[in-house]
Amino acid sequence: MRHDNVPGTQQAAFAQFVRHAIDDSRRQRGWTLTQIAAHAGVGRSTIFRWLNGEWTDYPQLERVRRFCRTVNAPVAEAMRALGMPSADATPPRAPAAASVEADIQVILARLSDPDVAAEERHHIRMLLRSLARRGKQRRS
Repeated sequence: MRHDNVPGTQQAAFAQFVRHAIDDSRRQRGWTLTQIAAHAGVGRSTIFRWLNGEWTDYPQLERVRRFCRTVNAPVAEAMRALGMPSADATPPRAPAAASVEADIQVILARLSDPDVAAEERHHIRMLLRSLARRGKQRRS
């Protein structure tokens, strides 16, 4: 779920929250980031994305809750950093159809652009065919 309306301040606020929580956990328990990730059941790459504010989709709330429990940080504070009013809140949903349509328009433009190399257009078509087949296989 992509949120084009998520301001960069939420990423920065959540990154700051995560940084403080990790620093506190390191001081209190002596845990490394790898140990924190393992105890929380959250991938290191996920934590690094949170730390760097490199997310366009809201973090999965269950992962945030597990992270908070692991580092003994208040879930409510994490939710406030994410711009949510409470720990029970759910992230706002962006209209999915609009973002899908925009993605499709970009793909169609690349496929019809004479300046795009034939090899790249071929790769786009092959990827689309592969994704279409994978979707059919999951439904069967």
